[in-house]
Amino acid sequence: MSRVLVVSDSHGLTKELEILRVRHLNDVDLMIHCGDSQLMPDDKSISGYLTVMGNCDFGGGYPLDTTTEIAGRKFFITHGHRYSVKTSLMNLKYKAQEVNADIVCFGHSHVLGAEEIGGTLFLNPGSIRLPRERLEKTYVILDLLDDKVKMSVFEINGREILDLAREFVVGK
Repeated sequence: MSRVLVVSDSHGLTKELEILRVRHLNDVDLMIHCGDSQLMPDDKSISGYLTVMGNCDFGGGYPLDTTTEIAGRKFFITHGHRYSVKTSLMNLKYKAQEVNADIVCFGHSHVLGAEEIGGTLFLNPGSIRLPRERLEKTYVILDLLDDKVKMSVFEINGREILDLAREFVVGK
């Protein structure tokens, strides 16, 4: 089993990103930041995160999108603003098909959400700074199991929001 931490839209927070890295140092294999960190790539707070550029990231140094593979599943990571994710996932769905992604991680809307569309998981971990449509400042951990992906949602203080745990069958 592999574990992936997904966070987005931290908008200048540093201590919180460091806390997440230390808290999960020994229990995750990959940490993803879906953009709008508003930190320079050499900032120690963002080190260790696979990070993309959001619409509020102006220093450069981050890719607009990236892909990676872990536990036999291909991830596509983007902030989402270039795919109009606030109105529809259609553009992102086409891009996911183009790059053959099993899991798509994005942010931008600050709205926590996950859905499986055509065998691909689309995941927005919400925001640890300015969440929308809920009060909790959230991030997600994905457990990549042989036959499914288990999603757990956590508040920034480490408390798991148990009623949001879900399982998806994607990839492999």
